[in-house]
Amino acid sequence: MSQQAASLKVGFIGLGRMGLGMASNLQRKGFRLTVYDVNRDAVAALVKLGAQPASSVAEASRGNDIVVTMLPNSAIVLDVVGGADGVLASIAAGALVMDMSTVEPEVTDRLAATALAQGKSLVDAPVGRLASHADRGESLFMVGGTAADFQRVNPLLEAMGSTIHHCGEVGSGTRTKLVNNYLAVVSCQLNAEALTLSQRFGLSLEKTLDVIYGTTATNGQLKIAWPDKVLKGDIAPGFTIDLAHKDLTLIVNAANSAKSPMPIGAAAKEAFSTARARGFGGNDFSAMVDVLCDLSHTEKPRLKN
Repeated sequence: MSQQAASLKVGFIGLGRMGLGMASNLQRKGFRLTVYDVNRDAVAALVKLGAQPASSVAEASRGNDIVVTMLPNSAIVLDVVGGADGVLASIAAGALVMDMSTVEPEVTDRLAATALAQGKSLVDAPVGRLASHADRGESLFMVGGTAADFQRVNPLLEAMGSTIHHCGEVGSGTRTKLVNNYLAVVSCQLNAEALTLSQRFGLSLEKTLDVIYGTTATNGQLKIAWPDKVLKGDIAPGFTIDLAHKDLTLIVNAANSAKSPMPIGAAAKEAFSTARARGFGGNDFSAMVDVLCDLSHTEKPRLKN
């Protein structure tokens, strides 16, 4: 246990698929952790590792130097962080909130302004990579905040991840995450369409992938993620279609606000809407290829070995 970790009192709110892995790494690496989630089983899993349970957001926040939030959407972040009994209302002056959720940029800006007015700090540090990376402490973080605040949260980020980018002032982490997720989610839709077409043509999946992997057509989703997910028949959620749809909605709305055209993003969002309407929302977003194969009455692509 490092002296720096042991000296910091940390609250962690939001123990979903990503948050649970990240909080577990903090606890294993010596941080004094108090945890809260509406899912009591998730809290119990952290208690087994030595964390202290909290019965409310306020209890998870009071007395801590840093409070980390990892939550599903903008509305929940606004309530949990900025509400009457939320994090900002419960922490002392000089304390810091690190929000790792993927939210509307305006939400980050609003909460950061509230924190500053109260003599507190907010850092946005959304997460890249998959839940399996979070479990292993190999996440990537896109951080927005002052240089001083970045230094305060850096020990936590190093305990939870392997790649840390300080993207600029507060709000820049959130905006970088939207750019990153735009490419990741739209690539997923393109991959799904391409592999459905290959199946419809009756091509060998293995040979098609061999060709794609050797050209500029390839991408990380298709080459790194998919062979261990949908192409071997595993559509259990790492990053769900529902979450991908949520992110595309955030991205398209943010682009509209910035007057930046996003026609492909808008089309991809509606493709994910179709998947959700057909009951695929809780599946991994790589299952978009299964959705398209069902729609075209095509055999689903699966690697033989």
